[in-house]
Amino acid sequence: MSNPTDTPPSAGGGGHPPKSPAPLPAHAHASAPTPAPATAGGWPAVLAVAAATFSVVTAEMLPVGLLTPIGHTLRVSDGAAGLTLTATGLVAALAAPVVPLTARRADRRLVLAGLLVLLAAANLLAAWAPVFGVLLLARVLVGLGMGGVWAVAASLAVRLVPARSVAPATAAVFSGIAVASVVGVPAGTLVGELAGWRAAFALMAAVSLAVAAALALLLPPLPADGRARPRELAALLRAPRLRTGLLVVLLLVAGHFAAYTYVRPVLEELSGIGAGLLSVLLLAYGVAGIAGNFLAGATVSRRADRTLLVLCAGLAAAMLATPLLGTSAPGAVVLLLVWGLAYGGVSVAAQTWLLARAPGAPGARETASALFASVFNIAISLGALLGGRAADALGEPGVMWLGGALALLALGVAWPRGGRGRGN
Repeated sequence: MSNPTDTPPSAGGGGHPPKSPAPLPAHAHASAPTPAPATAGGWPAVLAVAAATFSVVTAEMLPVGLLTPIGHTLRVSDGAAGLTLTATGLVAALAAPVVPLTARRADRRLVLAGLLVLLAAANLLAAWAPVFGVLLLARVLVGLGMGGVWAVAASLAVRLVPARSVAPATAAVFSGIAVASVVGVPAGTLVGELAGWRAAFALMAAVSLAVAAALALLLPPLPADGRARPRELAALLRAPRLRTGLLVVLLLVAGHFAAYTYVRPVLEELSGIGAGLLSVLLLAYGVAGIAGNFLAGATVSRRADRTLLVLCAGLAAAMLATPLLGTSAPGAVVLLLVWGLAYGGVSVAAQTWLLARAPGAPGARETASALFASVFNIAISLGALLGGRAADALGEPGVMWLGGALALLALGVAWPRGGRGRGN
């Protein structure tokens, strides 16, 4: 699900961000709670949280390979069936900041486990859905679960492992997103082909229940960081550097999805790649994304600003070069791998960069994570919408120009803030 940047703050008093960026990881700040020792959760708990991100992203994207049979069974067009994706993304964007506020005093272990139970119920409802309206309701519930999991899970690594392990643990949590793209979605599509689309949703419900049980058993008690309230959310949005970071996320992710949504016709029309090679290339892209996730996780705690700038530049270069150098299969392969490597690191690098600069008020880290998840999901929907307009008006090269231009804008916005900070 659910597959999620210039942000912020400092640690310290008064809740005011420092004037010069300090690309330290969130765990370095005095205002952050003391990380739990490895014996009070540790890596088993981290892997359970990674399984939660895997589950929500797989659930979010599950209809991608099932739209045709869903439309046929429920007697709606492919375009209408596509609303099962749009609704989930938009609800997730709204739910991400609301869930932490609603459950501001609740133990985060119970919140995460409850959200996975909700995800299981939503997928069971989708598997049963006799009419399209019921399926759409189920997808709204998936959006609620996805937004909540993104908001809560993204900031938990610092509380589960010792300080020296926070960066790889954060990368592990976000690896659930990349693994869902490579394994989860294709597996769901295969189940749909073998046993029907309803079986794919039923299987996802069973996986979600298993993950809920793992979270309840493996996570230590995780009291809320602070009593998050709407005024804390408003205070974060008033921080100029946090707003700049969210703008970077919006531009970068929208640029990626503007182009990647149409990567299949781009590769087929521009590069002449056939369907057989295409599936292999997309798998290789996903594997490169997993590698990029862990590479970024290894560097972001030491060089957060520089890591994100490199990822912006890599995405911009790969997309802008595709209409020029991707007209042959070898060129397209190289550019697609660079693209996957760069985008794979975006979630962990952007999230770490954001949390390292969130104002030091109680609960600011989780609230900043909620804003990140909300903007990320808005960017996905916006990118797909803009990409569709570009494809209609300019054809396949147009979506690549658009995606590359948005990534370049993200680089330009991030550069003044990130280029002069410590750790670069």
